[in-house]
Amino acid sequence: MELLHEFTVPVPVDEAWRALLDIERVAPCMPGATVQDYDGKTVNGSVKVKVGPITVTYKGTAVFEEQDEDAHRVVLIASGRETRGQGTARATVTGTLMGQDGGTAVSVRTDLTVTGRPAQFGRGVMAEVGDRIIGRFAQNLAEQLGDEPQETPPPVVDEPLDLFRTAGVPVAKRAAAAAAVLVALVVVLRRWRRR
Repeated sequence: MELLHEFTVPVPVDEAWRALLDIERVAPCMPGATVQDYDGKTVNGSVKVKVGPITVTYKGTAVFEEQDEDAHRVVLIASGRETRGQGTARATVTGTLMGQDGGTAVSVRTDLTVTGRPAQFGRGVMAEVGDRIIGRFAQNLAEQLGDEPQETPPPVVDEPLDLFRTAGVPVAKRAAAAAAVLVALVVVLRRWRRR
C-alpha cells in the first residue's frame, strides 16, 4: 500500500536536511523505534508495535539508497521480521524537503507491505495509523529542532508504539467490530455442530 504524508518543521531546509540524516538524533522522534547501530548508510534496529494485548517487535535494517543533497531527496529501504512470529514488514520511503517561509516542508511517500498479525487491520486502519505515527514523529522532530542543540542525543525510550492508543477510537471500534464478528461466527459454528 502507498501512504503519503506531509508536515513542516520550523528550521531552514539545509538544517532540516542535516537533522533528518542524523539517525541517532532523529530516531527517538519515531515512536517505538530503537537504533542498534548505524554505519553511515545502513541502520540496524527494531520497532515495537502494540496492538491491544499483543506486542510485536520487528528487527531489521534500513538502507539509504539515495541521499541527494542538492534536491534534498532521500530514499530509504527498510525491512524487518517479527522476532516472535512469521510476520514481515517492508517499506520504501522517499522523503523530499523544500524550503517554505523560513521553515521546511517535508513530503514522505511510503510503499509499505506488511504480513502477519498487524496486516489483519487492513489498508484503511493502516493508513490512519500511519497518519498518526507521522504526526507524532513530526511533532517530536519540530520540538527537538526548536530546542537548543544538544551535545548528546536524547535517551532512547524502549516503549512500544501502541496502535490502539496512537490511532484512538477508530481502530478500537474496528477491532471491536472484528471481534464481535468473530464471536458471532464461533457461536454460529458451535450451534451448527450441535445439530
